[in-house]
Amino acid sequence: MTGLKSVLSALLLLSSVAGAVAAPAPCQRCHEQNLVGVHQRLACLDCHGAYGNLGKPTSMATAAAGCVHCHAESDHIFRQAMTTRQAEQRFCQRSWGQADHDFFAVNCTGCHVTNCLDCHGDDGHAIHSPGSEACYRCHNGYFVGWEFAGRAPREDSIRYQRGPEDNAQHYLKMRPDVHADAGMDCGDCHNMASLQAGKQVAQHCLGCHDPDPQVIEHSIPAHMQKLECVSCHAGWAAQEYGTFYIQTRDSSNRSYFRVRKTNDQYVKSSYLKRQDLPPLGLNEGGRVAPIRPQFIAYYSEMENNKPIGAENRLLAAEWKAFAPHTIRRGTPMCDSCHGNARRFMLEPLAQRIYRPDLDGLGLDSFWRTEGQTVVNGSFFSPARFNRMSKKSTEYSRKYVEKWQNFLKKDGASSEH
Repeated sequence: MTGLKSVLSALLLLSSVAGAVAAPAPCQRCHEQNLVGVHQRLACLDCHGAYGNLGKPTSMATAAAGCVHCHAESDHIFRQAMTTRQAEQRFCQRSWGQADHDFFAVNCTGCHVTNCLDCHGDDGHAIHSPGSEACYRCHNGYFVGWEFAGRAPREDSIRYQRGPEDNAQHYLKMRPDVHADAGMDCGDCHNMASLQAGKQVAQHCLGCHDPDPQVIEHSIPAHMQKLECVSCHAGWAAQEYGTFYIQTRDSSNRSYFRVRKTNDQYVKSSYLKRQDLPPLGLNEGGRVAPIRPQFIAYYSEMENNKPIGAENRLLAAEWKAFAPHTIRRGTPMCDSCHGNARRFMLEPLAQRIYRPDLDGLGLDSFWRTEGQTVVNGSFFSPARFNRMSKKSTEYSRKYVEKWQNFLKKDGASSEH
């Protein structure tokens, strides 16, 4: 009987200890914090308990232990592209990293997921689902995302740093994506499940839209079989041709560069920026898709106000197939593709407007394939372009039909 009493006493003691651990801690005696939003009914120890560092429940340093306790698999966000940034690091290693091994660490670590709060709000006691503006904190400037709201990067020169501003950057106002006009945000196509799985999108165009065969472009089998939707429906895309980084050491004349200063080591500028229809190539699936320079990377070095080695060294000229977030209803005219050699990186030398070759930049043209590559696809071949550009009877009929549709719409609008 005595042994049974001892066992019961031990169980009661364990139960009281467990109850003490599970009970909410009197945190408010010292910490004046109030939870708001979806977590407002939680106790402090639900996030700051025995699941990780008490002070960093959302940090990558603790694998977001306070979050993962309830949100299983969310720690995978720290192992996907936005966090590891392996693609960017590899590009830097084979471009500017050839000249400066510390280039990535000095210039490219600003946008790097290290905490759940990077997306879910700065206040851990008021966590909320991120809207598009949270995404734009990193996906801005030349990087895909910002254009969804109709924002395009301005030229680097100080004289162009004017107009509307966001994320400490001035931008050009452009037409936003039709989905943004409809009130959608980034999370409607890029949700947490897709990010955790390492996918770029959770939803593709055809998951929501059934192409109308009555639309002229949709009635052409080659369009539906060989083109990505965005090839025709992207209204515009930011493009940067020639990105210059100048490393300066003990050089007072860095102040002569009238551009936005990147940091205390580098000055950045570009040869040309455009905000129009992007060139076209082939993506990894072999379908026609928009392409643009990932970077045409140039490097110069200056010490004691004197250049070191060759100036404007071309270290890489790499393009990427991508999806501009600038979808609009309607499409460009047929001849924006058919017969438009420049759009397919086949610009005739005699038709060049910009001459990087005369500026010592190592390329005959930004819109010719020589000396350049597509890292996730390929350029269009001249033979395929020539076949596509033949003006058949069917092409002429569809071309006239499209113009007739324009005239009908114009006539209808002029009546009101």
